[in-house]
Amino acid sequence: MRISDIQRCEVRPGRLVEWTFSKATVAAAATLPPDPRPPAYIQESHIRTARSVREDGLFVPTWLGTAFDLPGRADLDALERALRDWTLRHETLRSGFRWTGDDMHRFTLDDNDVSLHREVIGDFADPEALVRYMQDRFDVAADALGWPNLIYAAVVRDDSTSVYMAFDHTNVDAYSLQRIPDEVHELYLAGVTGRPATGTPAGSYVDFCEQERANADGIDDTHTIVARWREFIGRCDGRLPTFPVDLGLQPGGELPAQKLMCEPLVDADTAAAFEEHCRPYGGSLVGILAATSLIVHELGGQPVYRTVVPFHTRVKSAWSDSVGWYVGGAPIEVPAARDFDGALATVRAELRANRSLARIPLARVLRLLGADFRPTSPDMYSIVSYVDARPTPGSARWTEKKAYGLIRVSYGDQVCAWVNRLHEGLWFACRYPDTDVAYKNVRRYVEGLRDLINSVPADDRLRVAELAFS
Repeated sequence: MRISDIQRCEVRPGRLVEWTFSKATVAAAATLPPDPRPPAYIQESHIRTARSVREDGLFVPTWLGTAFDLPGRADLDALERALRDWTLRHETLRSGFRWTGDDMHRFTLDDNDVSLHREVIGDFADPEALVRYMQDRFDVAADALGWPNLIYAAVVRDDSTSVYMAFDHTNVDAYSLQRIPDEVHELYLAGVTGRPATGTPAGSYVDFCEQERANADGIDDTHTIVARWREFIGRCDGRLPTFPVDLGLQPGGELPAQKLMCEPLVDADTAAAFEEHCRPYGGSLVGILAATSLIVHELGGQPVYRTVVPFHTRVKSAWSDSVGWYVGGAPIEVPAARDFDGALATVRAELRANRSLARIPLARVLRLLGADFRPTSPDMYSIVSYVDARPTPGSARWTEKKAYGLIRVSYGDQVCAWVNRLHEGLWFACRYPDTDVAYKNVRRYVEGLRDLINSVPADDRLRVAELAFS
């Protein structure tokens, strides 16, 4: 799925309709007793960060979402049933948190207490006005510090209906977003045709949170994983790693606004040749990280590229179809290599040695380290992420459906880059601080990445072409 912001996801005029949890649902939630299942460490860290930044006087929207088209003028009753049924399938969406002093406690609604309220907002002839309205509305409705923290919308036209769904990050990750268009479309088609909906029950992210937290709470500061993180952070001068190029930021300055860069990186044939070349070392993830290490060394001159690599934590099949924030991080260190294959070998060795560190949430590790990691930015560190999205159900029709994964670009002092492999090739998206220096260096990074991927030896391209016709 192409990652974008709402400004660049092909918003078109039409009649805007919204769905939120009904007043009855909100009232039912207010009287619920605590759910003993705790938040995941990543959820708690996210909400505490949002509160910390808000206390510093800055409202930083951090919602994620998806956009996709349904054919023709949608049957709004059928769409509403599909949205409610999909919501009930994923328990985290009807679960939230309350504060008791400085402690967070979960509450979770029963299925029967969940209903949606539909409201026709009006007709929008100007796409820019529609974008401004939806972004402002989603900022409030999917706020990390509020509940409910999700909203659904549709822009209805005679020839098509665009669906938009926005969530606070505590409820979803990128993989969750990728599955939404196909799941909602199938539920909608079942509703309008009268046939039963297919699909098996999804595992509960709330149950996963309980299991992961119990496992994380079972370690102490003598655990090997904690010691490895302590050593890594020590080599980062006591901080988590940033993107090692000049971003034009002043130390101790205010949190800067961010910009988004998103564009195709290379076509499908070039992506396949790159994968073929990198496969002996572990594939394109290793390749992207190895390429990044070479490029940022050239741009910034740092002798070692240090970063935290995001990995999914859906280790059981029960979580494969589940909506939630199933992400952990593993640190790697890549000394400057003489060539690409040398960097590939180093990254492969680092990932093999350190991937297991992603099993324990970083927020738990930081708590055990006892350091002052009071967050002042919504991003704890910079990332470069790679995902092959092609196996996702419905991915072959994402372009036809105008399907996008949406990120809210607001404020932040880190660089967060995502490379997604789609059927059309590699897609690049990146949030970065809005400074001239940062733009220049991120632009140089993207062009360097593209050039390196395109420089894959001709014999790998020939081998891919032969496989395609065999």
